[in-house]
Amino acid sequence: MTKPPYRGGSGRSRTGPGGSPSGRPPRARTGPRNTARDAAERAAGLVVSNRAPFGRDRSDAAPWERDEAPARAPAGATAAKPASSRPASSKSPSSKSLSFKSPSSKPRAERPRSGPPTEEPARGPSEDRPPRRPRREERPETDGAPRPRRAAGTGEPEGKTRSPEAKPPTRRALREATAEALATGVQTLEVTADEAGMRIDRFLSARFPQLPFTRIQSLVRKGELRVNGKRAKAADRVEPGASVRVPPLSLEARPPAPNSPRAEGDLAFLRSLILYEDQDMMVLNKPFGLAVQGGSGTTRHVDGLLEAMRDKDGQKPRLVHRLDKDTAGCLIIAKTRLAAATLAKTFRSRAARKIYWALAAGVPKVRQGRISTYLAKEEVGDADARMRVAKHGDEGASHALTYYALVDQAGQKLAWLSLKPVTGRTHQLRAHAAHIGHPLVGDPKYFDIENWELPGGIQNRLHLLARRIVIPHPRTAKPVDVTAPLPPHMVQSWNLLGFDAARYDPIVEAPEA
Repeated sequence: MTKPPYRGGSGRSRTGPGGSPSGRPPRARTGPRNTARDAAERAAGLVVSNRAPFGRDRSDAAPWERDEAPARAPAGATAAKPASSRPASSKSPSSKSLSFKSPSSKPRAERPRSGPPTEEPARGPSEDRPPRRPRREERPETDGAPRPRRAAGTGEPEGKTRSPEAKPPTRRALREATAEALATGVQTLEVTADEAGMRIDRFLSARFPQLPFTRIQSLVRKGELRVNGKRAKAADRVEPGASVRVPPLSLEARPPAPNSPRAEGDLAFLRSLILYEDQDMMVLNKPFGLAVQGGSGTTRHVDGLLEAMRDKDGQKPRLVHRLDKDTAGCLIIAKTRLAAATLAKTFRSRAARKIYWALAAGVPKVRQGRISTYLAKEEVGDADARMRVAKHGDEGASHALTYYALVDQAGQKLAWLSLKPVTGRTHQLRAHAAHIGHPLVGDPKYFDIENWELPGGIQNRLHLLARRIVIPHPRTAKPVDVTAPLPPHMVQSWNLLGFDAARYDPIVEAPEA
């Protein structure tokens, strides 16, 4: 059987003497070097790379392109120079001989070829060998940018790590998200497990710290706030997973950023007021004229100042109870949510023991007594409305109980009273003092004695001080006993009247209920 001719030739042997095709010079190797030995030589730095920058393999380039871009050898490695001729019987790469050239030798692209160059048509992928898979450097890039390297063992781009399992959002993230969503109108909030058991008004106050508490109370009172589709009351408590519908809101200016001069000033001011502090709670000496919470026209208040005490997790100290704006003295602040819930429960159960000092007009005939009435607001819906003595069964009427004792007196003109409220109604002590005919000095709402002149040297400011509070600690249940000093205007009055603040206070013997 006759062997078919080779590429249209005469059927002679493909190789002649010298290992080259008969009548043809040896063909230069222009294809990629993909053998195992070639890879080993490249890894050992013995072969000059024909690859150009940006991942292009210049071994397939035309000779003039190779001449214009000399190959670069790795730093510290010497290039390999192939032998000028190969044995005829050597078709395997293992029979190649290697010779090392000095640094002064010419690059591979500049060395003369053996014999004249020949033109040979490119072979198609179906001839002699299967199509070559493009090397990594030859693969097309996206948008002209290099493909990102993968971090070892992760499969992720270098510089990035596989994201861990999704964690529940923090309270700070929830607050920021709700604040950003205010401009969108009606929104629905979902109660988290950490917020379980919170009063609905406290829940909104925690989610929207910029929203005045009076505005929150107004939303609840008008029925604009709904929980699971039902109208909510201020005392209702939320459960995990509950859906809270909030109408469009408008906020006050955002609190000052941490570390700002204003925040640092607020923090320093609050620190100067601390009478007692531990990891769960603190007791502030609230000054006269500082509101506890914001309201109409009130921009500076204790609740706003507490923004300066937010920790790194976004937790802000919480109010547990409140004092009137013109009442000075002990104000309890909870530093954690658990402490706030425990202390609030203590106040509801009347386990907190409070003592107030006041300067009243006139002297009660009964030196120690008990005042028990029902109190109701004169204007329903106004958080700061004047309280009136009501009857049992009247709309909005709540029972109020106060014990009082006369500590000292200045003739028949003024009396130093010590008061122990058992209940905690709005304006309770001021309304009860006026009810027995001895309103408190400097009270703009309840002082109604005609033709009464303020003694000289006494300031026309409310003389009412939350003097002492004894309350079980929210974590240890041990009693915390804190006493506040007299505010400056009361110090002045006590000095003028000759009262001794160290005098025995008989109210300590009054009943607790």
